[in-house]
Amino acid sequence: MDLLIPEIGLIFWHTISFLILLFLLGKFAWKPVLKAIKEREENIQNALDSAEKAKLEMTRLTNENEQLLKEARVERDNILKEAKELKDKIVAEAKDEAQASGKKILEQAKREIEEQKNKALAEVKNQVSSLSLDIARKVLTREFEDQGKQDAFVSDLLKDVKLN
Repeated sequence: MDLLIPEIGLIFWHTISFLILLFLLGKFAWKPVLKAIKEREENIQNALDSAEKAKLEMTRLTNENEQLLKEARVERDNILKEAKELKDKIVAEAKDEAQASGKKILEQAKREIEEQKNKALAEVKNQVSSLSLDIARKVLTREFEDQGKQDAFVSDLLKDVKLN
């Protein structure tokens, strides 16, 4: 039963021991422990502040990146539009040039055909006239004795002949 009901001397010495322990802990242990807790708390707060700053910086950078992407897309669209317009312009110019060149070649071919036709007609006319003269001379030689009358008669006949 001594354990359940302590004596006064035991309580006194326990109290003195507790007060000495409390004084020693307060003098040497509590200050360093509280200092370490305070430093830890400051470190945690600094880390939270840094994390918040990093989060804000990340948000700002994300917004900047999105803005840059939008600008890049707009610039890409403008470049593609300009390239398409340039392509269309070049194609139109090439088409116009090809049409002009085709017309020029066609006109030149028509002129050459017309020249060849005229040359051929002149040559045929000359051959026909020579053949006609020869035939007429042979025919008229029998009828006409005079060469001058023969030439005048053939010339009159040739004036009436028209070739296409």
